[in-house]
Amino acid sequence: MSETGRFDHKRFLKNLTTRPGVYRMLADDREVLYVGKAKNLRKRVSSYFTRSLNRRIQLMVSQIRDIEITITSSEAEALILENQLIKSLKPRYNVLLRDDKSYPYLYLSGDAFPRLAFHRGARKAKGRYFGPYPSSGAVRETLHLIQKVFPVRQCEESFYRNRSRPCLQYQIKRCSAPCVGLVTEQDYNRDVTHTRRFLEGKATEVIEALTEEMEQASVQLEFEKAARLRDQIISLRKIQERQYVSGEKGDLDIVAATMEAGRACVQVFTIRSGRNLGNRSFFPRIAVDTEIEQLVAAFLTQHYLERAVPGEILVSHLPEDRELLQEVLSAQKGSRVAIRQRVRGERQRWLSLAQENAAAALRARLADQSGMLESYQQLQDALGLDEMPQTMECYDISHTQGERTVASCVVFDQQGPARQHYRRFNIRKAAAGDDYAAMQEVITRRFARIRQGETRMPDLVIIDGGKGQLSRVAETLAEIGVTGVNLLGIAKGPDRKPGMERLFLYPDSKALILPASSPALHLLQQIRDESHRFAITGHRKQRARARKASVLEEIAGVGPRRRRDLLRHFGGLQELVSAGEEDIAAVEGISRALAKRIYQHLHGE
Repeated sequence: MSETGRFDHKRFLKNLTTRPGVYRMLADDREVLYVGKAKNLRKRVSSYFTRSLNRRIQLMVSQIRDIEITITSSEAEALILENQLIKSLKPRYNVLLRDDKSYPYLYLSGDAFPRLAFHRGARKAKGRYFGPYPSSGAVRETLHLIQKVFPVRQCEESFYRNRSRPCLQYQIKRCSAPCVGLVTEQDYNRDVTHTRRFLEGKATEVIEALTEEMEQASVQLEFEKAARLRDQIISLRKIQERQYVSGEKGDLDIVAATMEAGRACVQVFTIRSGRNLGNRSFFPRIAVDTEIEQLVAAFLTQHYLERAVPGEILVSHLPEDRELLQEVLSAQKGSRVAIRQRVRGERQRWLSLAQENAAAALRARLADQSGMLESYQQLQDALGLDEMPQTMECYDISHTQGERTVASCVVFDQQGPARQHYRRFNIRKAAAGDDYAAMQEVITRRFARIRQGETRMPDLVIIDGGKGQLSRVAETLAEIGVTGVNLLGIAKGPDRKPGMERLFLYPDSKALILPASSPALHLLQQIRDESHRFAITGHRKQRARARKASVLEEIAGVGPRRRRDLLRHFGGLQELVSAGEEDIAAVEGISRALAKRIYQHLHGE
């Protein structure tokens, strides 16, 4: 730094090495403004001071007070170090992708009776891992599809080892109950083999094997077995039509980027073993005047380095340093990785589709006037979730001293309340006042409907209650084979004061208290209050109907049909009370004597 406080770039460049490495541009307070990599450090850094620059770079250069360098043995090593420093330092002028913790996989365990399950994290356990999938929702969808065809268990080991009777999954034909010996190891492993081959992209081979089994069963007059195999074949063909990509057999990602109004979106379609596993939107932070090719290059580096890489990546815009990226990713994968833009036919259609999805997702974010998406992002950060929730459901129980118990389920998506998906449940089995049993009943009924395809599986389930209620919900979901769903309990704070709520993210028993000004807390309060309102409204309707019925039930000679006719004729109990004997006798089926008895009963005579 010179005596004037400005950075003396001439003096710095005079002694700068020409070897490859990484440079860090620092501001007054040692804040890292920008991290970059170079094949030739002197040539690259000098370009910031010796050529015409766009407005963004000019502004950054004017703030430089020092530059630190790290020499590397190669440009490839510099690229890797640059990526690590960007993720850890989060410089203001770099393109910055949110660093999601990990991607989900499907896990097929190596037990005698293997389980198929949602998995996130280190892949160390014995068995096979399939993926990565773009989101937890994509994993759950695949689990649901497979379970309808091949009844392979999905329950946790602790649940499986302690069964004395089949669970609900067996009753709805989603599991063959190996836990209590209702299926032989040979028959079970046949389903496991079909499942594994399907996930490997060999669905056609599976269908051929099932067709052969079906024909043999028909010849042997085992018509029930033949019908079951026929249904499996039909289901697999439907999945093929839905998931398989024409002409693709290997692993492929499709990456499309778009920018508008200083914001950016990158859409990624994931294809593994020829199957479309789904797509996902990313919204990197970009500086003003960022070029779209720079955006794609930064995304590919931050997204794929240190993660599983497909053999081919199709991109909407060719990234800077394409050859270098291919070299580094190929070395990481252990086989060639190709980055391509010019494609034809079906691949061009998929690339265009990815671009359309990126543009639509960015328009939706720019149009988010209510800040709902920002609140969801804050919620992800506050709870430490691996992904931003797409759909949340909140449950509440309402009753009066245990009577007329009603449960509510309200649904929020990233646009806010999704009222068409709200549901109320009249509690039938739980004992009066037993909120735990009532919650268990509503969760069982709701998720049975979800498993049948009534609506999508939520990413976050919120319970108006503390650790005990949350544990009961977790046990219930395990009983019905639901995995990969985040569970959050909201316990009221001291004196039930808003802003002091304690949050419990299962299975962590430590309470989290968010600041009263937190947008994430406001979002949770909104969905909790909406659930409470919806439950109370349903409960009040129940009580009102009960009052109408109970008053008339006490009158001899007034059965269900006459009660219905009276209420329908007058429009309600209040209007009936206001009516005279003559008016009541005018109702079909009501004699004058009975009309007098009704009038006297309603007026306490």
